[in-house]
Amino acid sequence: MNNKITDISKFLSYVLRHQPESIGLLLDKEGWAVISELITCSIKEGYKLDNNIIFNIVDSSDKKRFTISEDGLRIRAAQGHSTQQVDITYIEKVPPCFLYHGTAIRFIFSIREQGLIPMSRKYVHLSSNKDTAIQVGQRYGKPVLLKIEALNMYDQGFKFYQADNGVWLTERVPYLFIQE
Repeated sequence: MNNKITDISKFLSYVLRHQPESIGLLLDKEGWAVISELITCSIKEGYKLDNNIIFNIVDSSDKKRFTISEDGLRIRAAQGHSTQQVDITYIEKVPPCFLYHGTAIRFIFSIREQGLIPMSRKYVHLSSNKDTAIQVGQRYGKPVLLKIEALNMYDQGFKFYQADNGVWLTERVPYLFIQE
């Protein structure tokens, strides 16, 4: 993605995941924003968006961060919300035997004490792909790959969900299910 598209994508992530009110945008409980309202509200922040730009960002995103509704009138972030007004109803799924979480080495001591917790988000994000997890961990420093005994967790009553973009979600991961 070029710099302009990257800037717009980051802006959309910020607004649709964390601060819709910063531009006067309303999200429904499932995280959906009306695209025409998003376009109007974005103008005051200096973003001249249109349907073509938004659809291009959604289609070209390698991480598939956004979902367009079936009718093409609404958009939402697939996962990663910190705003309290959004509580997407994900369908519970049986996870594979193992999932992965990438983090920075500086967080390992905290993880050993608390396990993985969602921090400001609603869920811990997990990947079925080691490389993706490592890439996520690199954003925060020297990466560490954690192997999660997901099916064992599920068998012991933990719930798992999968977002539209394939990211696995769970409320927390106790350290006893984590392999470093």
